[in-house]
Amino acid sequence: MSVHSKLRTNNLNEKGQEFLLSYLETLSMVERLHRLLLDVLKDEFERLGLLDINSVQALLLFNIGDNEVTAGELKSRGYYQGSNVSYNLKKLVETGYMHHQRCAIDRRSVRVKLTAKGQNVRKVINELFEKHAEGILGKDVVGIEAIENINFSLRKVERYWTDQIRYIY
Repeated sequence: MSVHSKLRTNNLNEKGQEFLLSYLETLSMVERLHRLLLDVLKDEFERLGLLDINSVQALLLFNIGDNEVTAGELKSRGYYQGSNVSYNLKKLVETGYMHHQRCAIDRRSVRVKLTAKGQNVRKVINELFEKHAEGILGKDVVGIEAIENINFSLRKVERYWTDQIRYIY
């Protein structure tokens, strides 16, 4: 029995209650999967002896890829929230995973891009994700159609949440 199974509200009919419980389970699962992904990355980096970078910073490098971006752009794209972006970018510059340069137009803005060291981390993560994809598909954990359905559903929830933020007030 889940923690949420005892949750009751007077505002929902039986079908709504059932959906609410499933929705709460999905939210918990998304949180757990994200934390588990960070643990998987941490274990991989420890195995490789890359101890000067954490899993959040590694994902940041992976998501930036070949782009040159500002912290604001990362936040506006929805990858990262709040001051953690600036802190992690600063650490990545200090440890040599990223270059930074003041924007010529707006001197307050700093643009960052991966160094060769950062590209190496990105390559490690990409290879790990390729291995995961092969394993998941090869062991028939989730098929192509199922993963596409998951992604389709999650994009719809993302759109709904985005609309809630933009249009609630």
